[in-house]
Amino acid sequence: MQIRYDKILNIVSKAKIISVVELSKALNVSEVTIRKDLSHLESRGLLKREHGYATMINTDDVMNRLSFNYELKRRIAQKALEIIRDGETLMIESGSCCAILAEEIAKNRRDITIITNSAFIANFIRSKIGAHLILLGGEFQNESQVMVGPLIKITVDNFHVDKFFIGTDGFNTQGAMSGDLMRAEAVRNMSQNANQTIILTESKKFSQSGTVMLLPYEKIVSIYTDDQIKNTTIQFLEAKNIKIFTVANENKE
Repeated sequence: MQIRYDKILNIVSKAKIISVVELSKALNVSEVTIRKDLSHLESRGLLKREHGYATMINTDDVMNRLSFNYELKRRIAQKALEIIRDGETLMIESGSCCAILAEEIAKNRRDITIITNSAFIANFIRSKIGAHLILLGGEFQNESQVMVGPLIKITVDNFHVDKFFIGTDGFNTQGAMSGDLMRAEAVRNMSQNANQTIILTESKKFSQSGTVMLLPYEKIVSIYTDDQIKNTTIQFLEAKNIKIFTVANENKE
């Protein structure tokens, strides 16, 4: 069933709006089944239903960024899940791959403590079992639903973890990049209190950049991405002692 949910999200994210009839034909299931699937996905905030159609939510909404290429992001998150064991305490920053990772952790691991500055992630997994949540304090950034500002450093200094998972807006020759100064500052402060900082991202981000430095390469231990990453990029990153883990991208263009 999860596979069908992923396929629906992928289809809707590309079409923007599509009828129940078209989805039924595309997935070879009944319209009744599609309506039930759409009700489930709408209840999770991943899309909207409108009189026989499924549509994406507001393009500025964080949920829209999560649902775009959801299936690929879930595979990346599941790959990263392999290094997480029951009973761990870890940190997760905002980002669509990271939100899905948090959900996978809550569903598949036990006695996990997740420390995050993301109110979105806290809300996204609040009903899942298996995870204890600690939400760092700070100034609330409405669009991305994360806590930022000087209070982040004060609160995160009370913790130390082995693994810290983050997303990124892009890369340049110096490191991972961000489009938001305050979020980048929060990531750097959180990274100082972790043994390993790990990036989860789609390969398309390697052809994008950003406006501010997120983290230099020497602060990054590993990157989880998809197999459309270029060999030259892999060689460049491995030369900087960064481990690369990939999953199949079944939506190759």
